[in-house]
Parts: sequence; structure tokens; C-alpha cells
Amino acid sequence: MRRFVAVACEGETLAATLDEADGTTGLLIVSGGNEIRSGAHRGMADLGQRLAAAGTPVFRYDRRGVGDSTGDNRGFLSAQPDLVAAATAFRSAAPHVTRVVGFGNCDAASTLALFGRSAGIERIILANPWVVEPIDDLPPTAAIRARYGERLRDPATWRRAVSGQVSLTKLFKGLRRVVAAKAEKPAPLATQVLTALGDWREDVAIVLASGDATAIAFAAEYRGAANVTRLDTASHSFAGAENAAALYAVIAAAIAFRHPDESQDPEP
Repeated sequence: MRRFVAVACEGETLAATLDEADGTTGLLIVSGGNEIRSGAHRGMADLGQRLAAAGTPVFRYDRRGVGDSTGDNRGFLSAQPDLVAAATAFRSAAPHVTRVVGFGNCDAASTLALFGRSAGIERIILANPWVVEPIDDLPPTAAIRARYGERLRDPATWRRAVSGQVSLTKLFKGLRRVVAAKAEKPAPLATQVLTALGDWREDVAIVLASGDATAIAFAAEYRGAANVTRLDTASHSFAGAENAAALYAVIAAAIAFRHPDESQDPEP
């Protein structure tokens, strides 16, 4: 059964949804960007329904100023109180839940990495974590490097440039960005998120869309490997039945993961 939950957060009200199930491990889904809790193309609502049917309670919410929630939207770096309030409300609405796993895409993944411990979350699943501080209207440098390297090796790119189908101004602007990036230090946000990830150790699972610019930018900064799953898609939100199924499999496996010294839940 799916039911609505109102969550108090610093004088405002967060709109939340609980997909009920009997399992003692629950999944808390954090929305990325200004996206509402149902997700792009209802992807998070469908994910919650499917996981609940398999026995995992799922809690989703809109942070302040987004969707049905009241208050001002101050962005993901100010969303710690929202996360803490949502995790507390999840445990209150589903008191049989003894272990909470967090899942977020894009800047919601960064929110979980930075503030998940303060919310009492035991494990996090991060999709395409956001570590980019925009400088201009171009994609992240690592994504430009990967894309331009592919394009410059393709003779068709130069044929289109000669015929005027490709903007030479934009092409060389991107190339200058790649050359300049060799001297760049990691952005403060990237340093902050990567430092936070070090504290999670094996309590984090990362899933990256191989063709997504945000994922490419994260992969260029992150040195871990054992806990990373790459899905062959350019869809940032894992749109489409095949991508949704692959994401579900990663999340289900991460939820089921236990350390050797952890007791097992009596759930499927």
C-alpha cells in the first residue's frame, strides 16, 4: 500500500510518500535537482512500487520548496535538515524498519554522501554523483574531453565542420577548456564529496551511466573501483525499461548487501 506522509522540517512541511512492505531494511529515496519525489518519467515512483512488492519499504519526499513541500528551495547543500527529518519520519511511519539505505541520483547522491551519516543512514547508493561547479554553459571538462576525443577521431566530424554543420567556434571553445583544465585543481565541491565518501568505506555503492556527462565528471575525480557499477547508457535518469531494470538490479543487490559481522534480516 502507498500512503502520504507529512514531515515537519524547521517550521515547514515536507510532502512524502511511503510504499509499505514488511521488510526490516527500508530504502529512502532522495530527489535530485528540483525534481519531485516521483522522479523523471515517474521513475522513482515505479522503483518504489517494485521494491515494495519485493518486500522493501520505500520512502520518498520533496525537499523544502520543491513539489508539494512548503518553504524555500535553497539547493542540495542546504538539504541536510530535510534529509534528517525524512529519515526520522520514515522510521516513525515504519517502526519495524531497523536499517535504512539511502538512494539518490545527481546532487541527491551528493546530499547523501555529505549528510547521510547525520540522518542515521547505514548504507548509501549513489547514481551519477554531482561534483561539478559550473563555470560556463559548457558540460563538465571530463565529459568534453571524452566526447571531443571521440569526435575528433571521426572523419565525419571534420566533413560536417567544413560544410558548416558543426560550429567551429563552439568546437574550439571546448578544446580550449580541455587544454586549460590540465592545470585545474579539483573543485571544492568535488573535494568535499570525495572526502565524505572516504568515511563510508564499503557502505557505499556507486552506479554510473557510462555516457552521462555528470557521471563522466565524477569518474574523472573518483579513484575507487570495487564498489562502482557502470551501466551502458547515456540517460542521466536511467529512462526506459532496460535501464530501469538494470538500476533496480543494482539497488536490490545493494539493499541485500551485509557485512560479515551484520545479522541478516528475515526478509526476502
